[in-house]
Amino acid sequence: MTENSTKEASDVGAGEGAEAGTGVTLSRRRLLGTVGAAGAAGLVVGGAGGAFGVSAAQDDAPALSTLGTTEVAFRADRRTPQAGITTPMQAHGHLVAFDLAPGAGRKTAAALMRRWSALAEKLMAGEVPADDTGVALDAGPASLSVTFGFGHSFFGRTGLTARRPLQLDPLPHFSADAIDPKRSNGDLWVQIGANDALVAFHALRALQKEAGDTARLRWQMNGFNRSPGATAHQMTTRNLMGQVDGTNNPKPSDKDFEERIFVGRDTDQQWMRGGSYVVVRRIRMLLDDWEKKSRAEQEKVIGRRKSDGAPLTGGDEHTPMDLTKNGPDGFPVIPADAHARIAAPESNQGAALLRRPFSYHDGFRDDGAPDAGLLFICWQADPLRAFTQIQRKLDRGDALSPFLRHEASGLYAVPALEPSGYAGQALLEG
Repeated sequence: MTENSTKEASDVGAGEGAEAGTGVTLSRRRLLGTVGAAGAAGLVVGGAGGAFGVSAAQDDAPALSTLGTTEVAFRADRRTPQAGITTPMQAHGHLVAFDLAPGAGRKTAAALMRRWSALAEKLMAGEVPADDTGVALDAGPASLSVTFGFGHSFFGRTGLTARRPLQLDPLPHFSADAIDPKRSNGDLWVQIGANDALVAFHALRALQKEAGDTARLRWQMNGFNRSPGATAHQMTTRNLMGQVDGTNNPKPSDKDFEERIFVGRDTDQQWMRGGSYVVVRRIRMLLDDWEKKSRAEQEKVIGRRKSDGAPLTGGDEHTPMDLTKNGPDGFPVIPADAHARIAAPESNQGAALLRRPFSYHDGFRDDGAPDAGLLFICWQADPLRAFTQIQRKLDRGDALSPFLRHEASGLYAVPALEPSGYAGQALLEG
């Protein structure tokens, strides 16, 4: 599996306008100077990039910084998972769900996905739509990614119930659930991520406008992560509890990574081959209660040191947990109800999730408590064997559960992309 990768943004786009007197059409991201392009080289991931070009911009035009130039490929030269799954986590994100308008069926949905895919490909390449709002003018692609998914209800509305995977069956109820139906599910799901807030908002607004009368907004959530370069070296992000979050994520280098995260060839729904299923949960953190706990108490709840994410049994962040080690008191060093122990693959018959969350803060509640927490986003080949299995175990005795409230939920099928065509084409035209 070749990850949808970042690439140099030095090629000329087909954006609006031309540099006066040059006859050269410029993209939204400005042409890179040779110095700026050389600086961007260190951020390239994978082999989807193009060659450096000679700048056609004015000598006095500033080059974009490396953060602005980094580009995520919308598609590759063969069937690949969509961007936004294994793409490095971005600093800003929007999650949005739409419902098809009454009377909109399969053909209308196909036309929308065709328009959305074409628009996403242009935006991710840093190009300017014809009727652009100007929100992100002067900015580069900034690692923008757009990901499309289909919810359970989409199949009934489009006459495709026979092609709905069993993996999209509704999730069970869990004891920490306080789910708001108005902020859950939806026919269509879109994930937007970028390392610049204006670039992310620009994509959100452009996709919403492109939906027109075909689909109506159901819910939308905004998230954030630590910005690239904010730490002395690359490291796992922290959540709003101050904990290192995502240490035990499966890695593309793992021999069973694809098997765990992406749908295999043996699926009975071939349009999902190479795709993935995403569970989205808005999890409010009871931060006032959490912050009353001492650091030692917090570490026992999680099972890891707060300072560096290392397991309580010693080592560094990536040292395997020793789940058999007891302390001088005879009790496990990592408590039996510690979150990290219960969620570990070793405790769940090898089940694992690829976590790719955003934090959120939506102001303060009437009692003054922060309305803040995690937009939990996890990817897997089969939600029943991964998310549902792990969450059921957490539901039975996770020490972290009293500090969490699951307030919104969604489950979506995210098909792979072909070298040409639009997202979901094999479903809608197959």
